[in-house]
Amino acid sequence: MFKIDKELVLGILLCVFSAIISIKISKILGSKLFELEKSPISPIIISIIIGIIISNLIYPKISNFKNGFDYCIKVFLKLGIILLGIRLSLIDLLQYGSKGLIVVIPCIVTTIFLVQYLGRKFKISRNLSLLIAVGTSICGATAIVALAPTIKAKKSEITYAIANITVFGLFAMLLYPILANFLFNSDIISVGLFIGSSIHETAQVAGSSLIYSDQYSEPDVVGIATITKLLRNTLMVIVIPFLAHQTISSNDDKTKLKDIFPYFVIGFIIFGCIRSAGDYFFTANNFNFDLWNNFVKTLKMIAEFLLITSMAAVGYNTTLKKFKDLGIKPFIIGLLSASTVGITSIIIIYIINYINI
Repeated sequence: MFKIDKELVLGILLCVFSAIISIKISKILGSKLFELEKSPISPIIISIIIGIIISNLIYPKISNFKNGFDYCIKVFLKLGIILLGIRLSLIDLLQYGSKGLIVVIPCIVTTIFLVQYLGRKFKISRNLSLLIAVGTSICGATAIVALAPTIKAKKSEITYAIANITVFGLFAMLLYPILANFLFNSDIISVGLFIGSSIHETAQVAGSSLIYSDQYSEPDVVGIATITKLLRNTLMVIVIPFLAHQTISSNDDKTKLKDIFPYFVIGFIIFGCIRSAGDYFFTANNFNFDLWNNFVKTLKMIAEFLLITSMAAVGYNTTLKKFKDLGIKPFIIGLLSASTVGITSIIIIYIINYINI
């Protein structure tokens, strides 16, 4: 007989409820406190804060619902990103994707080589240095978990690396929208490239780009940042086997493409194609474009709600006690690694804009 996992269901429901509350609080703050039609405080931020406060300060036993939180992060996040593809046309995908590669590749290469060098100088294990490097430059915890077994990393090294990139990723998620607006002065392509190439986790990129979108009324930034981040994720297919081969040559053939490839990028591209085809079909045939536009808006709302829900799960999964256990040396390397990605991204974007690529 089919058995329902109560912890799984309750964890999901808690995240969904937190997302609803976050949206309500955001709207109230916008209309009552700031007297604005659109709140300057994103529900993404509120959902994370709710999760962290409840799980660390009010009811620590809520970690019993971890299966539900993990499900939201693994499933809702990916589904939300897939549906975000409806924001973009195929032309946008090709345009921003090519620019994204120009920015992303130098960020990854520079960060990995610098962190390995710093790891040797600080006398930190090679494995921990590599985990921090891939977590910062490619895809956060996903890249760390994908690389760890191929280099036989210890559990303590994995925990250190994930806690490290979580700290700096959260800071970047909250601060980079403001920094991006200051540096690029509402140039949405540059803003999207910067956010997508410099923030660690896919969820954090989605959250940061939505924060920018909410605060500066530039919804297209979300799509550009998402494409750039998905390009970074896809490069795991090349980078992780290469690093594994460097570290343990005999284990290179154990790294399977199907285990590390971010398949949700395919769904994102498919929905981008659907958007392109729909725009063309309804425009060319003089059909009711409002009907198509409402459909697109509905999918956007669903995508954003799924992302807010997954970010609530990130908050519930964030344990403040782990941060106390971080050694100062890995912490410094994590800071330098995060700074390297951000600075490299800024430099490359300025060069691209200067030579008008």
